[in-house]
Amino acid sequence: MSLEIIVFIASILFGIVLYWRESKSNTIYKFFNRVFYSKELQMKATSKKGFLYQQSFLMRLVYVSVLFLVGIVVVRFVIPIDLATLSLFASSIFGTLLGTYLANFVFKSSEVIDEKGDSLVDAVKDTVEKGKEFIQDLESKEKTITETPKAEPKVEPEIAPKKSARERLKDKGYM
Repeated sequence: MSLEIIVFIASILFGIVLYWRESKSNTIYKFFNRVFYSKELQMKATSKKGFLYQQSFLMRLVYVSVLFLVGIVVVRFVIPIDLATLSLFASSIFGTLLGTYLANFVFKSSEVIDEKGDSLVDAVKDTVEKGKEFIQDLESKEKTITETPKAEPKVEPEIAPKKSARERLKDKGYM
């Protein structure tokens, strides 16, 4: 079980590194795109799409699975020990996918912070100022409450007891 956890954590880090590397340069994806597609169907030169970067979940799953299948085949032939089990295979795929989505989250959040960084600072300053004003208002209300003398409670005049619904119906002659 501990080997699976180690592989899972390592595959999360591997997924983060793969995603980061592919966000910087997608030359391998462009190479395979040129090999498999005709000139009309090839991706544009300005496209940043890669095996993992800007790819849908299903295609990420396929590419990561193929990567680990090739890796397991190589490990089987190089090392004759039965190390590549199904649980290690599944945890490595899941960890890598999780790592790509974590890296995607970090990239998106850093883009949002870069774009709206100044407005976020202004919003925080406005919130702090409003909080200070609110505390000052509470303090001033507290002072006025303690300074005002307590008024005597009002005595309401006694109200005659109301008739019950039965008595009112008898009065109208319905009963």
